[in-house]
Amino acid sequence: MIVFQGVSKIYPNGVKALQGVNLHISPGEFVFIVGPTGAGKSTLLRMIYRDEVPTRGKVFVGSQDVTRLPSRQIPYLRRRIGVVFQDFKLLPHKTAWENVAFALHVTGAPEEEIPRRVGRALAVVGLLDKALSFPHQLSGGEQQRVSIARALVHEPPILLADEPTGNLDPATSWEIIQLLAAINRRGTTVVVTTHNKIIVDMLRKRVVELSEGMVVRDQQHGLYAQEG
Repeated sequence: MIVFQGVSKIYPNGVKALQGVNLHISPGEFVFIVGPTGAGKSTLLRMIYRDEVPTRGKVFVGSQDVTRLPSRQIPYLRRRIGVVFQDFKLLPHKTAWENVAFALHVTGAPEEEIPRRVGRALAVVGLLDKALSFPHQLSGGEQQRVSIARALVHEPPILLADEPTGNLDPATSWEIIQLLAAINRRGTTVVVTTHNKIIVDMLRKRVVELSEGMVVRDQQHGLYAQEG
């Protein structure tokens, strides 16, 4: 589903964000990407949806080498990948319903399909009753649920979440991670970058640890930090 082959990324200022990364994520997996700030976690996610390209190496999504993807095909790639951010990135003057629907409008989805798909996405995250609320009327956890619904509205096979609990309190963070785990159980591949030790240790999913741009640990049913 997602394959990194010898991927390195060196930014113009000389920062080595990734160094020789080899990684294979199978369909339906739930993977935590952990490591200190500056380890390359966000860069790795951005490679998957072609917001960054490697200096060296290749990235495959399915059978497609996204590093060689023509610019005109990038929007089609991104319809297959839902992305959730730490700061939600909701449009402040649109309701929860309109924020989710906007993702369909901009990709030219048939108008008659939009209400059904938006309703289904909001139902998955448990927010149908807040469909007409604006972001400022929602809690941080509810805003993140809206952003997850927006990411799911195209029914993508892959969901990427970059520090999705970074702005949330512990109880709400756990609710969001449980929601992502439930989405994963439906068959969606989920990749989450996080600094949250507690949720990683509680879920015991696959853990890939980065340090200075390199994969230093890849462990099934792992903890946030290496035991022993």
